[in-house]
Amino acid sequence: MAGIFDEANMNRVLGDCLPEGEILQAGIHGITLQVNKKKTSYFDVYIGVTGQYLLVAECEERQYLTAAYPKIRDSRKTVAEDVGVCFPFEDIRHCEIKKAIMGAVNCSITFRNGDFLRLQLPKRGGLGGGMPRHAEYREKILARLESLPR
Repeated sequence: MAGIFDEANMNRVLGDCLPEGEILQAGIHGITLQVNKKKTSYFDVYIGVTGQYLLVAECEERQYLTAAYPKIRDSRKTVAEDVGVCFPFEDIRHCEIKKAIMGAVNCSITFRNGDFLRLQLPKRGGLGGGMPRHAEYREKILARLESLPR
């Protein structure tokens, strides 16, 4: 789990999602709260922005613990399987930003095709100092999301 709070790992994961010609401008660790209004999920993601895209990529393969087996793969659909990983800003119809607990911000995003995604951008970048630019990048991402239609 501590590996997800590693800026180098985040840059690698988000870099794999970049459309050709795009450059990652900011990326942070966040949480997916809901996908498509019917599915409530709580899992770690990296959230990034480029000039033209919002990126949402899972930090690691989701697993759960049991007494008999230390790690069993979680076979539920991922964000990528539900709505994708790379979202053109022009495809976002509506973005609502609200304050959440402990300084976090919740962003409810509705796409032109009706898909829905709710993300939480925490105020802090995790433990151990592995995300030293979290606050700076979080502000860049929020500024870009705030410029979208409300």
